[in-house]
Amino acid sequence: MALLLGTSGPWASDLPATIERITPSVVGIGTYQETRQPRMQLRGTGFVVADGRHLLTNSHVLPEQLNEERREFLAAFVPKGGSQAQARPARLVAQDEARDLALLRIDGPPLPALRLGDSSAVREGQTIAFTGFPIGAALGLYPATHRGMVAAVAPVVMPARSGRELKSGLIRRMRDPYTIFQLDGTAYPGNSGSPMFDPASGRVLGVINMVFVKEGRESALERPSGISYAIPIDFARELLRQQDLQP
Repeated sequence: MALLLGTSGPWASDLPATIERITPSVVGIGTYQETRQPRMQLRGTGFVVADGRHLLTNSHVLPEQLNEERREFLAAFVPKGGSQAQARPARLVAQDEARDLALLRIDGPPLPALRLGDSSAVREGQTIAFTGFPIGAALGLYPATHRGMVAAVAPVVMPARSGRELKSGLIRRMRDPYTIFQLDGTAYPGNSGSPMFDPASGRVLGVINMVFVKEGRESALERPSGISYAIPIDFARELLRQQDLQP
């Protein structure tokens, strides 16, 4: 067990090099408006896939509406060091609302894309890491990496204790539950949409979810826990296939 949770182990020496490969592909997701202060509003994290012009994130990270009259637009924020970031216009091209996944396309030149792994092969006790923006841009747009392990592979739904606690969205998911990863690693709301990856290979195995999954898994708890969750990356492959994109 110490090998999995400690700082030693065969994967630990690979992690710094893997992080260097991962971070250029991790971006902030939010909205941009030139006449607003601050102009950039970060809502979560996304990461580059496929041809370098597409991003994966959580659906709940996207704004419900944009103030088009004031030229507000959905944006991917590419870190440029410190408080500097390039705002790249983005648009939604595919979505899996049931699993809270969204595929975006960005304008401009391609960015380095991450390779997707096989999430069906993920096992309990497996070491993982994830990179994103856990406290937003409060200290500048610096990607932060956390590590941990897969604590459980289980259905998304945990039944509520009474009918009064069953929200409409939860009821829909109970009808068609799917597998998620429960993680022994601390993530925060800004991490929503972060890539969960294998520390040695850097292949993405899941998408961190800090809002949508908690509603189902922890709806029966009086005090929500600090447990983190991730959506298996295999579910995102269908979004890529819909756009004829290679993972």
